[in-house]
Amino acid sequence: MKKLFFFSIILCALFPACRKDSFITSEDALVTISADTLKYDTVFTDAGSTTQLFKIINENNQKLRLSSVKVVGGSSSAFKINVDGFTGPQVNNLEIEANDSLYVFVSVNIDPNINNLPFVIRDSIEISYNGVKRLVQLEAWGQNAHFFRNKTVTGTETWNNDLPYVILGSLVVDTTATLIINKGCRIYVHADAPLIIDGTLLVNGEKDTADRVWFRGDRLDEPYKDFPAGWPGIFFRDVSKDNVLNYAVIKNAYQAIGVLDPSPNTNPKLVLNECIIDNAYDAGIIALNSSIDARNCLISNCGKNVVLAKGGDYQFIHCTVATYSNNFIFHRDPVLFVSNYININNIPVDEDLDALFRNCIFWGENGTVEDEVVAAKSVGAVFNVNFEYCLWKVQNIPPVTMVQIINNQDPAFDSISTSNKFYDFHIKDFSPALNKGINTSIIIDLDGKTRPVGLPDLGCYERQ
Repeated sequence: MKKLFFFSIILCALFPACRKDSFITSEDALVTISADTLKYDTVFTDAGSTTQLFKIINENNQKLRLSSVKVVGGSSSAFKINVDGFTGPQVNNLEIEANDSLYVFVSVNIDPNINNLPFVIRDSIEISYNGVKRLVQLEAWGQNAHFFRNKTVTGTETWNNDLPYVILGSLVVDTTATLIINKGCRIYVHADAPLIIDGTLLVNGEKDTADRVWFRGDRLDEPYKDFPAGWPGIFFRDVSKDNVLNYAVIKNAYQAIGVLDPSPNTNPKLVLNECIIDNAYDAGIIALNSSIDARNCLISNCGKNVVLAKGGDYQFIHCTVATYSNNFIFHRDPVLFVSNYININNIPVDEDLDALFRNCIFWGENGTVEDEVVAAKSVGAVFNVNFEYCLWKVQNIPPVTMVQIINNQDPAFDSISTSNKFYDFHIKDFSPALNKGINTSIIIDLDGKTRPVGLPDLGCYERQ
């Protein structure tokens, strides 16, 4: 008997067929999965399903046993699998012959008319063998929407409020292109999708809440819907020009608006009329040697609300710039920083600066900031910075020109509750900002309501 057993071992060593009938158990087994992600870029108009597939390939000279192939989301997932004829959210104990493969069919079933669905539905398939776990990511479009992945706008393109717009990958407006976004549009942007403007962006929102144009992240589920840094932001690069945003709401970005270099023409590179920029993790507005005109804007609860560096040409009229420390963002930077230089490799690089702030409020609380307005000046370039009829919170007066400044008086905002994430930056009827502005050509406020013939209130809202 011992001789027979010994003889069988020798036969297995000599003939590979013996090894092919055994199972490889090493964690280093050669296994190829033909896809790392399945994307279902199908827009349904009715409830429906679609199927894609991938292969699991055993590249070894022995059999491979898969402990399981399963949809991580289980039976509640929108995704279902069929593996080698077996269906379910999970299939166990599958064998793949040596140098062979099996197919995994993955279907998704979605009713896109269910409004509480996410715009993008995600799950994954976990493949387990020999103590190894590998994943195939799944991504399908949920609600009916216009979905754009790595889109470039060329020519003139107009978006209307028929369906939401979901941006995946990136959106680029080319140098000679114009993107027009009309009232009521909702733009939902994925975490890896910057909006890059090399041409022109025109946003035509209107005063009613339903008619404003909203930009925000595409995660609308708890707790993600209120997180800052949910998407990169909108970036106006060096060749961009003639951008105008009316009644836009930009929320939960990393840097909500970035503006680089002067405009190629004599117009401001960016005009912001009656806009709200809120809950940006790093900066609400960051501009380097550029040009912005802003009126009736609220820039609130950002890591750095407004940064205007390395010079430029700026006007902020009737704006409220305010931050309160909260669970998402700790208030450690001034709400306004303005300078005519930046340091590059510890060497100052300066450009002329001309900035006017009129009828504005600059305020912050619950943080570590003493001076909510900070100005840094280089003598190598023009530094012309004027604050007229403003309320600010400042201990160390900056090197700027000042006319009628209300210093360190609480503006008495209507309702602030950081625990409930509720912020109403209208002013109360006993606010020191009431009737303390100077008349300008601006006859409405951020709500689109009329400002009085007499002295207006400071900030973006007029007390009615």
